[in-house]
Amino acid sequence: MECKIKNISLNYEVIGEGKPIVMIHGYSVDHRLMNGCMERVFVNKNNYKRIYIDLPGMGKSQTADCIENADIMLDIIIELIEKIIPNQNFLLAGQSYGGYLSRGIVKKMQSRVEGLLLICPVIIPDSEKRNVPETVVLVQDSDLSEKEIKEIDDGLVVQTKKTYRRYKDEILSGVEISNCKFLEKFRQNGYSFSFDVDNLDEKFDKPSLIILGKQDSCVGYKDAWSILDNFPRATFAVIDMGGHNLQVEQVEVFNSLVNDWIMRTSGNLS
Repeated sequence: MECKIKNISLNYEVIGEGKPIVMIHGYSVDHRLMNGCMERVFVNKNNYKRIYIDLPGMGKSQTADCIENADIMLDIIIELIEKIIPNQNFLLAGQSYGGYLSRGIVKKMQSRVEGLLLICPVIIPDSEKRNVPETVVLVQDSDLSEKEIKEIDDGLVVQTKKTYRRYKDEILSGVEISNCKFLEKFRQNGYSFSFDVDNLDEKFDKPSLIILGKQDSCVGYKDAWSILDNFPRATFAVIDMGGHNLQVEQVEVFNSLVNDWIMRTSGNLS
């Protein structure tokens, strides 16, 4: 589907009806990353309207010179939400840079967000200042070809045929069609908010889930402790044998944690 914001065409996909849940992917990928992991959780769940957004310059969404920084990108996302689900409360899920933007949404419109899921979220925008572990590969199938291993690069710590297929279909597929020129310029000039996104006026006291990979060498997991006090109802999980794409490496534990989060947001714990 298409929505025009500031004369920019933004692509999004809607699946299901009911309680809206807005999904925001990370940097340089597209909505297929979130669709790939979240639709598995919603297979047997009704009454949820899943909204998968392509961020500007990524997937099938356009970009423009006016999108100079994260503040403007956040304003565009909020305007998109207002157009798609005006005056409605919603759940919110963000991965990596999408987790950074999601915290911006919480700061700007906290009263409408009824639950928050952060998957390997960016905590410190400046990659040089992050506390991250060394890059490792814990599992690597012997039948992976050299080409497949090269494509994976350091994107997975569990490198099997199964994780490679999902990595290729859900992650690399988005990277391959992203607007590299825009992303490079944005990363250099406007990747961070102009404000402290984690300085909330009041704590976010709705059901939350923060999932991190113990072996995530991109954003790490230790820096996330610094925001935990903002979320008094958060489950905080650090997953072993999980890198920056733990949703394809540790499927069962990921699905279990997300299912628990959804039940907590609904108040149905049976």
